[in-house]
Amino acid sequence: MAATKPVLAMRFDQLKVFSGNSNRMLATKICGALGCPMGKAAVNRFSDGETDLQIEENVRGADIFIVQSTSMPVDQNIMELLLMIDAAKRASAQRITPVLPYYGYARQDRKDRPRKPISARLIANLIQRAGADRVLTLDLHAAQIQGFFDVPVDHLFAAPVFIDFFDSSGSRNFTVVSPDAGGVERARAFAKRLNAPLAIIDKRRTDVNVAEVMHIIGDVAGQDCLMVDDLIDTAGTLVKGAEALMAQGAASVTACATHAVLSGPAVERIENSQIQQVIVTDSIPLRDEARRCSRIKVLSVAALLARAIQSIHEDGSVSTLFI
Repeated sequence: MAATKPVLAMRFDQLKVFSGNSNRMLATKICGALGCPMGKAAVNRFSDGETDLQIEENVRGADIFIVQSTSMPVDQNIMELLLMIDAAKRASAQRITPVLPYYGYARQDRKDRPRKPISARLIANLIQRAGADRVLTLDLHAAQIQGFFDVPVDHLFAAPVFIDFFDSSGSRNFTVVSPDAGGVERARAFAKRLNAPLAIIDKRRTDVNVAEVMHIIGDVAGQDCLMVDDLIDTAGTLVKGAEALMAQGAASVTACATHAVLSGPAVERIENSQIQQVIVTDSIPLRDEARRCSRIKVLSVAALLARAIQSIHEDGSVSTLFI
């Protein structure tokens, strides 16, 4: 297989990219786009489950980027991230930027019931306390999580990656559908870029990972519908939304989401659903079961993140990468 030609040129004597175990494939693609080698680090486990980590090269005075999705196993991957930040800080790195393609605990961003933690804020505090100087992340579940950090946060969106895919495939004649009221802003941005009409599913969440579709706002009869979300967890909301759209006369249903959490029965539900295709990114590595599912297509955000890393490293603007 021919080597990928580097697309970026930088001062690599000052920049180093490291990765934990959560998403090394994406980190490798990012390094390929940057044209730089992956930083050397050993991440192992003691027999009792403790993480044993060591950065195996000099990082003194370097601009460090640590690629780590805090996906399953969530707590283990968070601990790897914190330890790597701490190791780089104690090794006198000049600047440390965690690159979080997926930010775990983001759905717990408020105290919605008595005696509940605000877990997304706690994770932000831990990342900062470990020694992060800034954060680069992708499609936060709630944009206000940026405010939990007291360091700069560059919040990217995967929408340009999806839009480029639809442009190249000629699939632009959609009615864009938000699966709930909270995703209307995201869906509206998609609809604007695709010059498409917008519909909204009125959903009621009855329990954790349990939702019920109540109404559909907008005309979907005879339309090819594109459901847009930030993540797919158990796929319950996705499948019920597709059923409701088809019941209202939709011609077809396609879905796209940045983060393919796909826990529990998600893949089985997608395979048995009326959804033609589910398009996701590689912000989270797919399980074997999901990789075998013919309805799931993966797009890479490596080039997007690589361009953001370049801009941050060179103290340039990241705003050109926003939707």
